[in-house]
Amino acid sequence: MSVRTISSLADVSAAEWNALELHGNPFLRHEFLFTLEQQHCADRHTGWQPMHLLLHDESTRQLLGAVPLYLKKHSWGEFVFDWSWASAYSQQGLEYYPKLTSAVPFTPASGPRLLVNSNTDAARTRSVLAEALQATARQLRVSSAHVLFAEEADIAALQSHRYLSRCDCQFHWRNRTYADFDQFIGTFRADKRKKALRERRRVVEAGIRFETRSGHEMTDDLWHQAFAMSAGTFARHGHEHYLTVDFFKAIARVLPDSIVAILAFYQQQPVAVAICFRGENTLYGRYWGQTADFHSLHFETCYYQGIEYCIRHGLTLFEPGTQGEHKVARGFEPALTWSAHWIADERFEHALGAHLSKERSAVTQYQEAMREHLPFHRAS
Repeated sequence: MSVRTISSLADVSAAEWNALELHGNPFLRHEFLFTLEQQHCADRHTGWQPMHLLLHDESTRQLLGAVPLYLKKHSWGEFVFDWSWASAYSQQGLEYYPKLTSAVPFTPASGPRLLVNSNTDAARTRSVLAEALQATARQLRVSSAHVLFAEEADIAALQSHRYLSRCDCQFHWRNRTYADFDQFIGTFRADKRKKALRERRRVVEAGIRFETRSGHEMTDDLWHQAFAMSAGTFARHGHEHYLTVDFFKAIARVLPDSIVAILAFYQQQPVAVAICFRGENTLYGRYWGQTADFHSLHFETCYYQGIEYCIRHGLTLFEPGTQGEHKVARGFEPALTWSAHWIADERFEHALGAHLSKERSAVTQYQEAMREHLPFHRAS
């Protein structure tokens, strides 16, 4: 086997990359990651310098595995927060940045990170990739290497190579083969069901109607309106959008069935949007915005419409994004997400290991506490 890094996905074919086991995750497809590069959303100028790691068979040149990898000058757009780690380094007169990060930029959605070819020994290939990532970090003399929102098999492989594990909690909706929304809401306790139905009714009574469009059904004009609403959400929090309208239009061209726009209309004009992505079995909620303030419009656009979409299309999971305890009352269950971290400095590795052990305990306790607030009646 031979390992090399590439500065752009232009250096590997889409067919080769997509032949790896991506588990139906749209964010790991060559088209998605390469579009981020082409539209200058993830490049060295934005602090996401591509340095993807490839593993080849030396004799056949077959791609055996890969790691989507970036050299980072900051921690923006990662959603696994290590700002305090950087501050601790600075207090000791050390540099935390640059660092290596394996992740999908701006996307807190779990998926494989140590990508393997289905024709290889998966466990051995993951082990080689974990070692190669560590060796690359040493060669570059960076402070650390981070693998974010990884799947269980990746975490296990990384832990065996001195990576520290870290967990956090999101809220996911699970489709238990519901025939329709009525069957799902029927699993709620009476008071919780009444509240959810009242939220939905208020949106209908306000005269709001919804359209769900895939990428090839979106016009340039609609994309500009949808993006403006999404950018408005960022602006209200004092930030600029990570992406651009040209990125969404490009994704709609190259992955038209993977992007889903849930649009709310009032008097023939779009007043809210939830921009989602669709995987093989999962709907991912990513960006939201509105131009008018209607009661419960956020809950309907971002949650209830997504749940109905999953039921209608037979998707088993809905990940609406990070944070939001308010999701629990609407049937989203607490779920753990995982990351792994290799720290070059042994002193910091020891200190962070002790910290992360306490943090994991606190997160799992939080998960159990959130379960107590789920709206389902006991029979469900």
